[in-house]
Amino acid sequence: MNLEWLLDNKPIMFAVVWGVVVAIGGAWATEIGEWYKNLKQPAWKPPDWLFGPMWTTIFICAGIAFVKAYDRAPDDEAILILVILFIINGLFNLIWSFLYFRMRRPDWALIEAIGLWLSVLAIMIAPLSYSPISSWLIAPYLIWVSIAMCLNWTNVKANGPF
Repeated sequence: MNLEWLLDNKPIMFAVVWGVVVAIGGAWATEIGEWYKNLKQPAWKPPDWLFGPMWTTIFICAGIAFVKAYDRAPDDEAILILVILFIINGLFNLIWSFLYFRMRRPDWALIEAIGLWLSVLAIMIAPLSYSPISSWLIAPYLIWVSIAMCLNWTNVKANGPF
């Protein structure tokens, strides 16, 4: 792999770096210890083993969505907006994990989750006019974050105050 290849494949490199940074950062922030295991969980909570494969699928779909949207973007402004939205989304994703698991503040994470959900919606809507497939590829992410918000809310109700 040489520098020319990297420069020719900027969207792929961005998508890979974004996905790896958010995944590793989220994994670091997600501390499943006694505190988490002792939380009262609703019966409908997905099993813990499902979270890794789901996030992997979401990051792959999001990466593909970014590359397709980048390639079909009508101009540099649309690309810049896409890059900014993905960066903002990654930050919201990491902050949520840190608040919930590291700081043990599901109540604060629930408030922050509104921003996370809106950031996913934004990366779903932004390319809709020029890359509908990109928007559809983000749909699992929006669904998963919606489920996580409901779970977060349920945990705050069942286990608070924090």
